Amino acid sequence: MALKKAAAQATTTDDERQRDRDLDGLVLALADADPLARRWAARDLVAYPTATTALIAQLMVESEPSVMEVILTTLTRIGDEQAVIGLVQCLRSEDAMLRNAAIEAMKLLPDEVAPMMGRLLADADPDVRIFAVNVLESLRHPQVENWLLRVITDDAHINVCATAVDLLGEVGSEVAVPALRALKQRFTEEPYIQFAADLALKRIAAG
Repeated sequence: MALKKAAAQATTTDDERQRDRDLDGLVLALADADPLARRWAARDLVAYPTATTALIAQLMVESEPSVMEVILTTLTRIGDEQAVIGLVQCLRSEDAMLRNAAIEAMKLLPDEVAPMMGRLLADADPDVRIFAVNVLESLRHPQVENWLLRVITDDAHINVCATAVDLLGEVGSEVAVPALRALKQRFTEEPYIQFAADLALKRIAAG
């Protein structure tokens, strides 16, 4: 989902934007039956950071992909703690499209997401931990390797470790070598872990 392009693609008429464009009017339009009205409301709410709660609430029930895209673009442009908390909530959704879109949005907010990464990687739900590793893929944060090392050292869930070791193969350094070897010892009966860890070790050695 191309978050940054959504707002530029919409066109407007006087009827579509006839509601008041203050905060209350835009929040009201955000729940309009017309997707075009919702899309314009989501775009214009970027001027109101206090609208984050309303944007997240609509995102959770939004059925129109183009509206969802603009909501996510607005949330990333607001980019405050409340927006990130809302995106994290989306990771628990049963809607795969919403989860994936939230992951892509979180990747655009490395500084805002970083303070929450420790908690996400320790979440009780292994799926949330996997999604957190997916966010790390493009987070471009200096702690990415350390977070991944923590996962492959401490996480007991094989799928979480497998996701982390795949990424370590791309971003890992010599620092990761002991943890990768320990991971192989911890999952001696798991062929994929053996393969992925060996591949990561080879890439690091080739450096």
